[in-house]
Amino acid sequence: MRCPFCHHDDTQVKDSRPTEDNATIRRRRFCPECSSRFTTFERVQLRELSVTKSDGDKMPFDREKLLRSLKIALRKRPVDEDRIERIANGIQRRLETLGENEIPTKVIGEMVMEALSELDQVAFVRFASVYRNFREAKDFETFVGKLDSDSD
Repeated sequence: MRCPFCHHDDTQVKDSRPTEDNATIRRRRFCPECSSRFTTFERVQLRELSVTKSDGDKMPFDREKLLRSLKIALRKRPVDEDRIERIANGIQRRLETLGENEIPTKVIGEMVMEALSELDQVAFVRFASVYRNFREAKDFETFVGKLDSDSD
């Protein structure tokens, strides 16, 4: 594993342990070149997934993009990194077990919306504002109004 700091090719594993959901191995690594420490995650990949965008373009599924979207929605919210990792793992596993190699972005977006709605309402509205392309304050009002009526 290459060091992300100095790019030295030979790093050492100091500690390995499964994550809470037992779907990933968390490894603490050490670089003998620059003495930096960093964490990597190792997970099983069941199949190669590709994402079909709304314009018809296809691209490989990028778990890091999913993770970035979750982190942006959850920025400054009281949710720890491990929880975000577990959500991303869960969504990826669900996608892999759908039995399809090509997944429409809409399916991924709905899975993220579902996970965020159960976790944090502020993050849910943040993500929805981008995913559903809110253009003005009225769009937020309508969306939040639907949330309020659904919870009654």
